[in-house]
Amino acid sequence: MTQQEIFFELLRFSIGVIKEIPASLKEADWQDQFDIAQKQALLGVLFHGIKLLPKDLAPPTPLLMQWVAVAEQIRRQNIRTNTDCVKLQKHFRAIGFQACILKGQGNAMMYPDPYIRTSGDIDIYVSGGRKRVLEYVEKICPKQIVRYHHVDFSVMKTPVEVHFTPSYMYNPWANCKLQRWFNRNMDEQCFNEVELPDGNSKITIPTTAFNVIYQLSHLYRHVFSEGIGLRQLVDYYYVLQNAMHLDHITLRNEMKHLGLYKFACAVMYVLHEVLALPENKMIIAPMDKIRGKFLLEEVMIGGNFGQYDTRLSSRENEDKVRRYLRMSLHSMRHVKYYPAEALCEPIFRASFGVWKKLHAYTH
Repeated sequence: MTQQEIFFELLRFSIGVIKEIPASLKEADWQDQFDIAQKQALLGVLFHGIKLLPKDLAPPTPLLMQWVAVAEQIRRQNIRTNTDCVKLQKHFRAIGFQACILKGQGNAMMYPDPYIRTSGDIDIYVSGGRKRVLEYVEKICPKQIVRYHHVDFSVMKTPVEVHFTPSYMYNPWANCKLQRWFNRNMDEQCFNEVELPDGNSKITIPTTAFNVIYQLSHLYRHVFSEGIGLRQLVDYYYVLQNAMHLDHITLRNEMKHLGLYKFACAVMYVLHEVLALPENKMIIAPMDKIRGKFLLEEVMIGGNFGQYDTRLSSRENEDKVRRYLRMSLHSMRHVKYYPAEALCEPIFRASFGVWKKLHAYTH
């Protein structure tokens, strides 16, 4: 058994997919396991399982101590990010904006321990439309980086991205359908309040029905721009687990209408291979082995958001032209399976760059 296969078994054990300690851990190279977990931003998740291992199967003491330190750092970061989410939502509500926290800390609450998921930026959707939100952000934090769907908002230690829309697609026709879907459903998301693990505070997060579509669209976009890792796919596994009560036929029809169905089939294969998702729980699509194998290879090569993918060139000190070429070549790897989205991605980035210059968003 390869170290990657052992990693998958340990991951299943760590999140409770399987209850018995995998026998394959006797063959584990623990440094390799640590390295894969680090690459996929899953060190905290795997440590949750490692704590349950008998001493003779656990990592060597020096590496275990290192793992303990990282897991504690992840726990503290989650606590700080939860606090920042609460502050941020209160701030926007106080000035008249409705808001909800996307992905991140909402996803963390689905894990067996809400403090084991590696947290990142705070993505917050703020109602009111692009123009109104940008005017406010520019007033508080001038010269922030503006993207199609969000603007940076540097007001706290945790990086914040303020979203005018949750996500987008590169194919303009598919994106129009997705944006209409968001417009129909976003108001409801700003009132779905949940209690944080500390029991003392609440945040607003999207409903499960919304996340099934939104988070898949988010994964789909990142496949073309940078890449996705197992952390994002474990998130989506939990979204699906919480969505079993939803109407499966309606979900599949939505996936087809929005142009996400083929990618959904690939994701189902990856979740089957990595997390043993059974076919009777593939509520959004059946698995596609060919597309899925390609996606899994990309995930394991690139790691968390493709940060470890060096096949094209290094990201360090690259100028705008090199970055454009690197990302365009990255998109073309997917043209066989998703031709419209892959071919539209370079055009989208170029046209949005022109739009920013015309609207004086040069920063």
